[in-house]
Amino acid sequence: MKQSGFLDVEERLAWLTGLGDQLEGYSRIVNFEVFCPDLDTALAYSDGSKGGRPPFDPVQIIQILVIQTLTNPPDERTEYLINDRLSFMCFLGLGLLAVCLILKRSGCFASVCPQQRTTNTEKVDLRAGRIPKEW
Repeated sequence: MKQSGFLDVEERLAWLTGLGDQLEGYSRIVNFEVFCPDLDTALAYSDGSKGGRPPFDPVQIIQILVIQTLTNPPDERTEYLINDRLSFMCFLGLGLLAVCLILKRSGCFASVCPQQRTTNTEKVDLRAGRIPKEW
């Protein structure tokens, strides 16, 4: 068995599934999208023509309430747990994208994948279909 790397998210998700992730079971059984029309009516979101912050996804609101029911934390702690736990992110549909964003913000990618800068000479070569000599 090979040792898992820092970014082996798919393997970690498979491991969580094997352990019987309760939230994953809810996602398979409950179609949360069914609640959208009623939630949109009840929440009466504006059309956004006056600007302002975009509304929260009503399905995610219901899913967050499910998480709070299972774990019973206060709102501030729920926000932390959602950002900390891979299973919560996946349940909310944040998945790998959210994990990558969190890792990027924490600076973890800086040492693993330093940002590359392409020089003007390299750009000219690339546009012409040539691989720059320095590469």
